[in-house]
Amino acid sequence: MSSADDRNFIRSLERGLAVLQVFSREHPSLTLSETAVRAGVTRATARRILLTLERLGFVRSDDRRFSLTPRVLRLGYAYLSSLGLWQLAEPYMEQLADLTHESCSAATLDGTSLVYVARVPARRVMAISLSVGSRLPAYPTSMGRVLLADLAPAELDDYFRLATLEQLTPGTVTDEARLRQVLDRVRQQGFALVDQELEDGVRSIAAPVRGRGGRALAALNVSGHAGRVTVEQLREEFLPHLLRAAKLIGDEAARR
Repeated sequence: MSSADDRNFIRSLERGLAVLQVFSREHPSLTLSETAVRAGVTRATARRILLTLERLGFVRSDDRRFSLTPRVLRLGYAYLSSLGLWQLAEPYMEQLADLTHESCSAATLDGTSLVYVARVPARRVMAISLSVGSRLPAYPTSMGRVLLADLAPAELDDYFRLATLEQLTPGTVTDEARLRQVLDRVRQQGFALVDQELEDGVRSIAAPVRGRGGRALAALNVSGHAGRVTVEQLREEFLPHLLRAAKLIGDEAARR
């Protein structure tokens, strides 16, 4: 049954959430017309939604442009705080970052995107700046591949139907058949290693954090600059520490 035929589906709420999601780093402020186009709603609908959000404190207006307020962080924090696991996981992630001298992150899937839920940065400058809440495409990342490999066949089919596979670097795998082979290998070996497919100069290795039922709750990774970290180092030195940390965090999850 489509959402249009579902009496329990609130179309106005869908449109309101669509408007909230059109704001981004690339588009921190938008006019009414721009919001309507990007959200796929009429100008009149966008106006009502924006004025409602402004009255509720989630949006502010400055002359002709609208932008989000810090109040929207309540929505994301409600999710993160419900995952108390990551507070328990922090010591293991800090230890992993200390052992490898590189950044350690955890992420989950949201549609076709990877969303960071925890991060311990290395004490050095990285070419890519990430924080909790950052979103990346799943297919060219080590954590994304770990989580995609854990999907049921029908779920993976849905992912490829919706995802846009862009050539982000010369090494990015964008062919669906080849990506499926890569995911098969990830599923068999229990980890994913990505060499400069998301961004030139960035290598990473990831493993699943599994809960009581055996499904991946999230992915855990270590990432570093290619000029400093070799593929062999990721596999031979970092992987044992990564797998141990992922298991310990999974054990914490199982006890909750």
